Amino acid sequence: MNKLTVRDVDFKGRRVLCRVDFNVPIKDGVVNDNTRISAALPTIKYVLDQGGALVLMSHLGRPKGKGYETEFSLKPVAGRLQELLGRPVKFGPDCIGPDTLAMARALKPGEVLLVENTRFYPDEGKAKVADTATEEEKKAAKAEMKKKQADLAAKLAPLGDGEIFINDAFGSAHRAHASTALVCKYYKKNVAGFLMEKEIDFMGRALSNPEKPFVAILGGAKVSDKVNVITNLLTKVDSLIVGGAMAYTFYRAKGLPTGKSLVEEDKVDLAKDILARAQAAGVKLLLPVDNVIADKFDAAAQTKTVGEKIDEGWLALDIGPKSAELFAAEIRKAKTVVWNGPMGCFEMAPFAAGTLAIAKAVAGTKCLSIIGGGDSVSAVNKSGLAGKMSHISTGGGASLEFLEGKQLPGVVALTDK
Repeated sequence: MNKLTVRDVDFKGRRVLCRVDFNVPIKDGVVNDNTRISAALPTIKYVLDQGGALVLMSHLGRPKGKGYETEFSLKPVAGRLQELLGRPVKFGPDCIGPDTLAMARALKPGEVLLVENTRFYPDEGKAKVADTATEEEKKAAKAEMKKKQADLAAKLAPLGDGEIFINDAFGSAHRAHASTALVCKYYKKNVAGFLMEKEIDFMGRALSNPEKPFVAILGGAKVSDKVNVITNLLTKVDSLIVGGAMAYTFYRAKGLPTGKSLVEEDKVDLAKDILARAQAAGVKLLLPVDNVIADKFDAAAQTKTVGEKIDEGWLALDIGPKSAELFAAEIRKAKTVVWNGPMGCFEMAPFAAGTLAIAKAVAGTKCLSIIGGGDSVSAVNKSGLAGKMSHISTGGGASLEFLEGKQLPGVVALTDK
């Protein structure tokens, strides 16, 4: 970490603004998963125990951008945070405006305020441009959005006292939004929270100085979602394991029959190129050698296990047992493992075995293991093996962009040491 962290500043008597990632699943007003709230607790407790007052802000979901929407309110999160924190949590009815600002300014040392969803303001998101828009229109729309985002940042900034801003939301660090990056210009010191520091430390170690052998496991649906990750990792890893639906685009590239399996037809040539580059770089690229296939995309479908040739009219929904053992054997050799994406449709019981086998292999290997991506994290949590992984990233898109080697705006905006 070459950025300032919460350890480098004095919070006593300060009113601190902190961006957290409380984008958690809520159903019928009840928070269903505490993971991201719990992950922010060390930073929150540290600031309060050091004598600071704390204003927290976060986004939640994807509101339609028409103002307050009950199903996207952070109010249930405030209640759950209060339970986990063991002290009162005030809740602001908006993220900007005179009422919320008055609540922030009235905070005493040791008190905490969570403000309402920043995405109730469309200026916090991306510019919405019609598919039919000309390049000139797109450019104009993006310029207008940048202006609006800057205006929102200026309105968010007074929630703190202008001295210290904390970004502890790694999951949103890849967004150059008002609450993640643009607000930093209004603060003297912009520092990383404990979670942000941990994410950057683990991910950075894996990419900049990995202990060898280094094995990357990539799954999920589409090659297009991971192409930049693959390109970056090919220069760093010893072995690359490819599973999930994206494997069948590689099957097509090798001339293997794929039945009704998901194949990105326009990415077949790209898959061929990746196979060739892996071979040229001396990277072992492993694809499934057997597959669990189904006659339809349904948990109640008829299933069978076949080799590398997918039957006509059938679709592959998980790796088979031979593939699971092949992949596990490669993982057991590793000193560093990065895993992003499941091996199959693990949400459906008949197609969860492959992903579970990989989770067991990683958990049973003495290595630095980093799990990134929402589906991978969900699968590991579901397996009950989360406690045996070195690090489980809270950032889906952010962890992907980090693996691509991109600079994350929310990290770049922090103050250098």
